[in-house]
Amino acid sequence: MLGSILFGAVVFMAAQGTVCAQSGAAEATPSPDEIIRKFAAKELEFRKARENYTYTQILKMEELDSSGAPEGKWEETTDVTFGPNKQRMEHVTHAPPISLVHITLDPQDLQDLRDVQPFVLTSEDIGKYDVEYLGKQNVDEIPCYQFSVKPKKLVKGERYFQGTIWVDDRDFQIVKTFGKNVPDLVKLKKGQQNLFPRFTTWREQIDGKYWFPTYTKVDDNLHFEMGDVHIRQVVKYENYRRFGSKSRILFEREEVKGADDGPKNDGQKNDKK
Repeated sequence: MLGSILFGAVVFMAAQGTVCAQSGAAEATPSPDEIIRKFAAKELEFRKARENYTYTQILKMEELDSSGAPEGKWEETTDVTFGPNKQRMEHVTHAPPISLVHITLDPQDLQDLRDVQPFVLTSEDIGKYDVEYLGKQNVDEIPCYQFSVKPKKLVKGERYFQGTIWVDDRDFQIVKTFGKNVPDLVKLKKGQQNLFPRFTTWREQIDGKYWFPTYTKVDDNLHFEMGDVHIRQVVKYENYRRFGSKSRILFEREEVKGADDGPKNDGQKNDKK
């Protein structure tokens, strides 16, 4: 009897070891190359999906003096929708006169605002960048893989991102971005300098599937030849709705007013610091 009991214990312990080994193998961290491959593929899917969503973009920018008081500002609210032939349309609904004192805006600034600050790094563009794995770090309690990103080379006429991204370890999608648009454009002989601030963009999960940008914050000093200019900027992306379908979007489990009835998402959110 004793021999049988001991044998049973040995078999049970061996089985436990097998289960633990299998469990450990299942939870092993993917290699950095595998993480990059997965999130780049997800980003391509995300970019195509966002092209089928309408949303509202709310921008507020301020120039601040040395005491931190506002000197000039720019505000603009834009509805991104679709026309009768399903073409992408941008309709400005609020745009008081721009009162910026020290800086002016050109098409490059508007392009970066639209294309670079809500940064997307897809499998089509990943070859343009050096991507280095920095380790694991939580973003608002979301376990993430952290990477530094910088362009391999700067091609004239193209815009790039340089900074840090955080990729969640479950969906393999970018949930936070910190960095700046590059290169700065400096033509001192003509007295022209186009400098770009550092920004942070947070994403939130929409419709329980895609992590879309919802908030971008800038608080930076631009070092112009004429002197430093302190700017503060916030961009909000609100009321995401898939074109051609009825849905209800939840942020912090509260329904967005004006949205149509439909299935709820899981309400995941990144808090803004």
